Amino acid sequence: MTAPADTRARIEAWFDDHGLPYFTGDHADTVEGWLSSKRIVAALVLIIAVSIAAGVAVGAVWAEQGSVGTFVGVVVFLALLGLFAGRLLRMGTMLRWAARRTFGSLGLMFPLLTRALPLLLLAVTFLFINAEVWQVAALMSRHVLWLAVLFFAAIAVVFLLARLPEEVRQVERDVVGPRVAERCVGTPAEDAARSVTTEPADLPRFARANLVLVLLFNQAIQVLLLTLGLFAFFVVFGSLTIPDGTVEAWTGEGVTTLPSSLGQHIPLTNELFQVAVFLAAFSGLYFTVYAVTDETYRSQFFAGLSAELEQAVAVNAVYVSLPHEMSPH
Repeated sequence: MTAPADTRARIEAWFDDHGLPYFTGDHADTVEGWLSSKRIVAALVLIIAVSIAAGVAVGAVWAEQGSVGTFVGVVVFLALLGLFAGRLLRMGTMLRWAARRTFGSLGLMFPLLTRALPLLLLAVTFLFINAEVWQVAALMSRHVLWLAVLFFAAIAVVFLLARLPEEVRQVERDVVGPRVAERCVGTPAEDAARSVTTEPADLPRFARANLVLVLLFNQAIQVLLLTLGLFAFFVVFGSLTIPDGTVEAWTGEGVTTLPSSLGQHIPLTNELFQVAVFLAAFSGLYFTVYAVTDETYRSQFFAGLSAELEQAVAVNAVYVSLPHEMSPH
């Protein structure tokens, strides 16, 4: 029989490869130590201070456009927070796994998306040919547009974080008894699972958070792909059906081109670009809300993920039981 230490090492490598760094004791302890200490407060205070300083500095240069400083401050904050979370909190590992899984199963996405797309296209196409939408989105300054996109993204993340923990708890309840050994087939815990006789304990809070984050990243990548697809649709549809004269009548201003660095290579007006970005981001928010509220869509979406989540819970049950179940007598 494989030595417990070898089995443990192979399971830890399996966790890491499947975007589950918080299932490994050492990594989870490191993260918990950071999050429960004064260092995390100091790190967040430093990130906020640097972000505010960057925003104030840029705002002082462009005093006539105060929202520029706000935009720069938000971008700096998100960049520093992402760097902190990606390296120290190991979220980059989860994001890489979610990206691999999403792009590896693109064929499964389309049947799911066809449930939401018809109604979504009807709604946003109506908005796309609405003069008021063009007056709002086309005349925004560029940094305000990106702030609006970030705002939509933040709301979408809140919706997901409010719902995804339910799915994780349901998976935990399902993985009991013989299902533990069944779900460990094909993993480094397969042999050891036959010796586990106790019921799996509840997941530690960081392991549960790990599963929620994996689901969040997986759903976020799907929403991003949908948003990019809709952006392309709006650009093509607008280029074919809405002439510059109509845009000028709707906005009350002349049509402008993209900045020279892009406008020389892309035959696209600045107004169409901005409206397409705004409505694509809004569509991403709409799709996210639909995804977490429509029961049929949720059951189909999680049908593809539940087996992998159950596998993670089952392997963890074996992992935490190894010292007791496989130690020599």
